[in-house]
Amino acid sequence: QVRLVESGGGSVQAGESLRLTCVATEISSRPCMGWFRNAPGKERERVAAIYRGDGMTYYGDSVQGRFTISQDNQDNAKNTAYLQMNSLKPEDTAMYYCAADTSCLPWVVPGTVAANWGKGTLVTISA
Repeated sequence: QVRLVESGGGSVQAGESLRLTCVATEISSRPCMGWFRNAPGKERERVAAIYRGDGMTYYGDSVQGRFTISQDNQDNAKNTAYLQMNSLKPEDTAMYYCAADTSCLPWVVPGTVAANWGKGTLVTISA
């Protein structure tokens, strides 16, 4: 059973950095991992994703150039994804969810829902 556990959220000021971590187990059938975020009153937003096989990455327009996704490919059944978030802005405040799927289409095609989700970690950015 796929399990995703996020950590690293917190409260910082604008301009500072945070790094989120997602530990995934039993992940062999889900080669794409990444992050979405939900802010109050806004639709879910695609943040970033990375494909296990070739390391291809995808970023949402609002985080391009500020956020970086990476991974540790420990073995076939386990992977850890990191989201380095720099130059944070108040509008980055949201609940961040780690997700996984058989492809990275959920991060590319609007309305496509990833198969597996973590419980989320809260990021709060003050002005």
